Amino acid sequence: MLAPKKMLNFTDVREFILLGLTSRREWQVLFFVIFLLVYMITVVGNIGMILLIKVSPQLSSPMYFFLSHLSFVDVWFSSNVTPKMLENLLSETKRISYAGCLVQCFFFIALVHVEVFILAVMAFDRHTATGNPLLYGSKMSRTVCIRLISFPYVYGFLISLAATLWTYGLYFCGKIEINHFYCADPPLIKMACAGTFVKEYTMITLAGINFTYSLTVVVLSYLFILIAILRMNSAEGRCKAFSTCGSHVTAVVIFYGTLIFMDLRRPTEESVERGRMAAVFYTTVIPMLNPMIYSLRNKDVKEAMSKVIGRTILTK
Repeated sequence: MLAPKKMLNFTDVREFILLGLTSRREWQVLFFVIFLLVYMITVVGNIGMILLIKVSPQLSSPMYFFLSHLSFVDVWFSSNVTPKMLENLLSETKRISYAGCLVQCFFFIALVHVEVFILAVMAFDRHTATGNPLLYGSKMSRTVCIRLISFPYVYGFLISLAATLWTYGLYFCGKIEINHFYCADPPLIKMACAGTFVKEYTMITLAGINFTYSLTVVVLSYLFILIAILRMNSAEGRCKAFSTCGSHVTAVVIFYGTLIFMDLRRPTEESVERGRMAAVFYTTVIPMLNPMIYSLRNKDVKEAMSKVIGRTILTK
């Protein structure tokens, strides 16, 4: 009679092995160089955007207050995944401790939810500015802005705490190889041998509810924005409104498109493999693109950047 396999609780697993993007050494070195460059651009670009908004009086409106928080989240979002990925690309062992895996899961889920709701808040802000420009200053006061930006952080981290506790409830039967380059829920669920039912369906349900709710806010906001723009008599006003909203629409389409492709599906071998490819874009490229999108398509940001660079040159 065969002896039953020992069922390991998540806390009994001391470490996991991250299989990463590839097992070929030459590709690992190439990926290390590429993603190190991407990470450096991400950190410099987003921190630069935060500092630019802080020192530029013309970027004192609520829109840029929310944008600075989006940049802040993007820095942490990328930093939660990329440094460990870079380390493992040059490492032979490619290990992550179970505690490190839980922490990475926690911050990943939290920051995803924070970002989707910040994008929803930014859409609501653009709707308020376009629909009621004369009342915009009073409606979007500093107190209101702080309350609006507090919700994504509080809600995102609470949701993440619950989701991470469900991850903690997964059981593994000796297999500790994660088919991914970071600790993500789908491959963890796929490799677990027990405790997956609650985790899997709560992940899909919560992701579906939260992403649908935030996306509904975005879509409705832009529907009202479009109606307000079409009612404008000034062609210049319409162009300015489209220009201001264009950057945010671009960021929303890229972020939600990748998010839906990666998270809102049941974890299967095929979906995990495709999700890993999408996650590369999602965790490294999008945080790098956001400051570029908002700077290259925004006249105020470009003018503020020119003034700061001009002042820096004159003081030397």
